[in-house]
Amino acid sequence: MMENSTSPAGPKWTGMVPVDDTALAVTDTGGPGTPVVYLNGQFATQGYWRRVIAELGTGWRHITYDERARGKSKRSADYSFEAAVRDVDAVLAARGVDRALLVGWSYGAFVGAHWASRNPERALGAVLVDGAFPYDWLDEAMEQRIRKLFRRTGWFTPLLRPTGLTPRMTAEQQADSNIEIGVISRERELGPVLDNITVPVRYVVASGTSFGSRGDEQERIRAGLDAVIARNANIRIGAKVASNHGAILRKDSPAIAEALREVAALGRGEH
Repeated sequence: MMENSTSPAGPKWTGMVPVDDTALAVTDTGGPGTPVVYLNGQFATQGYWRRVIAELGTGWRHITYDERARGKSKRSADYSFEAAVRDVDAVLAARGVDRALLVGWSYGAFVGAHWASRNPERALGAVLVDGAFPYDWLDEAMEQRIRKLFRRTGWFTPLLRPTGLTPRMTAEQQADSNIEIGVISRERELGPVLDNITVPVRYVVASGTSFGSRGDEQERIRAGLDAVIARNANIRIGAKVASNHGAILRKDSPAIAEALREVAALGRGEH
């Protein structure tokens, strides 16, 4: 069992955490283990992490939550990236956690990178799963592709909302969120954020495509990480796995759990 002197041990808790004009559905396994905060993909839910959590085991304190209008969380007037970063603070404060290890997939990797960069004294480290690659992939043509994609799928997503499989956001709001992450991904935007990270970070990188990508587009985006690694010794690729972007949490949970163990050990000065 890992010791954690940064926050008190407590019982398992599931409930709603009020923040701004909304409330987030949070699950905290409690206990004295190192706190790990799981940051979801853009339109995913906390349930996506169950295999990683099982792989990591019970010696850790697992904190998961649904982002605004996703899963069991409530709607909001603000679905901006900055709101997503602020929500990490709201969840940690509500659960009485001072310092935590972050793991984020896809959109959550960007959130984790920004939070770790801004909070070096509170981040034990971060594992970024197939996201937060600095690359200028958004141009006017791509923006139009994104808007067209969400308009095309917008008619049936409301039918799935009762299942919790789709966010309670309009097609336009989903497109805006996707386009905003394109801006945040730009090398001149994300590069300085990653350069500023002073805690251990490991990337777990998928292979192949993601929803909406074409050809080798996704591999070219991932290659944007090379220059960051050359500049910042705190950042490394922990694993390159065979799964594609959408399947990585399900198929490569052992690699993600191993990266978390490595970062936690580095954070404790064991390496």
